[in-house]
Amino acid sequence: MDHKLRAIIFDMGNVLMTFDGPSIAAHFTDTPADATLLQSALFGSTMWSLLDSGTITHETMLRYAENHLPERLHPNLHECFSRWPEHSQPLQAVNELGIRLKREGLGVYVLTNANTRVMDQLGHAPVIPYVDGVVVSAIERLMKPDPAIFTLLCERYGLDPASCLFVDDNADNCIGARVAGLHAHHFTGDVAALEATVQELR
Repeated sequence: MDHKLRAIIFDMGNVLMTFDGPSIAAHFTDTPADATLLQSALFGSTMWSLLDSGTITHETMLRYAENHLPERLHPNLHECFSRWPEHSQPLQAVNELGIRLKREGLGVYVLTNANTRVMDQLGHAPVIPYVDGVVVSAIERLMKPDPAIFTLLCERYGLDPASCLFVDDNADNCIGARVAGLHAHHFTGDVAALEATVQELR
């Protein structure tokens, strides 16, 4: 079988869109100390991963965070919880690469560990109008690096894993992709290195 590169699969956070919990929390608080409290109760909490897994609801996440913050910070928490995606910005060079690869004939997909309101963040990615499919952990009740979520994406969209390149800023997620039979690139911010990997596989 021809395993020439046919599709590229992007992670969202810190690949297509920035995600920096401490920086986001600072937008919704007045002091570094309060930003640290908010970050710890929300983005830095183990419950955030449960939200991304689809195990808990947004309401449960909010109640948990409230119970880990002084009452004076509850308004800050509510505003942050509602508006934080506004502070996630596109990584332009990666989005531009995805658009160019789509125009050159490759399939373009997104596979992300994210909650069910994913499009509040992902919807701002310039590549989204060009994407052929999106798989979200909270919707599927599967999370990277479980190889099963990569297999699910490939089966859903009729892709040969060996013809796919997965791109993620988390090395463990890349290992999960490789276990599922995909190629993987650990993205560290070097777009030239990512482009070189693409060219090697074409």
